[in-house]
Amino acid sequence: MDRLVIGGRELKSRLFIGSGKFADESIIGDIVAQTGVEIVTVALRRVSLSGDGDNILRCIPKECVLLPNTSGARTAEEAIRIARLARAAGCGDWVKIEVISDNKYLLPDNNETIKATRVLAEEGFVVLPYMHPDLYAAKELERAGAAAVMPLGAPIGTNRGLKTKEIVRILIEECRVPVIVDAGIGKPSEAAEAMEMGAAACLVNTAIATAGNPLVMARAFSQAVEAGRLAYLAQPGETTEYARASSPLTGFLRS
Repeated sequence: MDRLVIGGRELKSRLFIGSGKFADESIIGDIVAQTGVEIVTVALRRVSLSGDGDNILRCIPKECVLLPNTSGARTAEEAIRIARLARAAGCGDWVKIEVISDNKYLLPDNNETIKATRVLAEEGFVVLPYMHPDLYAAKELERAGAAAVMPLGAPIGTNRGLKTKEIVRILIEECRVPVIVDAGIGKPSEAAEAMEMGAAACLVNTAIATAGNPLVMARAFSQAVEAGRLAYLAQPGETTEYARASSPLTGFLRS
């Protein structure tokens, strides 16, 4: 049986979505209903800790697993503090670690991410760290207690596709924990490609939220992720340098 289990929870959908950039956040509920998405990320700064005012949590169905992220953290210490605040606010034990001190390219700081992961995993969090694709860092995150690793496909928010494909492929082959491709995927075909490689899941935000029709785009991504996973399980045939006929080219006219 093909199962995805993270933090002791079995997930049916391998598409994770973000909750930012939507022109109308109320559509998130419709996306969840029509795609079966179970994991939704949310920035803690968009959660009303008092329960009133503008609160993104009102738009996320109760049956979803909240994945608060530590967006805005520039050090491990700041990420740890945000994660603890999210837990105290009732957002649960799951957390996506984001430590970014680079304001131009918004690339994650792997060293600080490892430090935060180690502390939070010891405190019982289900830690999913967002990382720059690097095998040594991924293995260190495993040792630190990460429940999965989340390498970027391209710089966050760019919709540029799976630019880190070959390194992500190495992570998929070598990591024991699930590899979830996060950031930069702009089209459903790119999500399918990541899944065909053996990625456990894809997290998509910008490509859905900024589409002309976010609901239809979310459905397209959901189907692409499923198709890519099925293709991976089917074990695609080998590629060859030269053409090979699918049927015999000679002999059928002989008496």
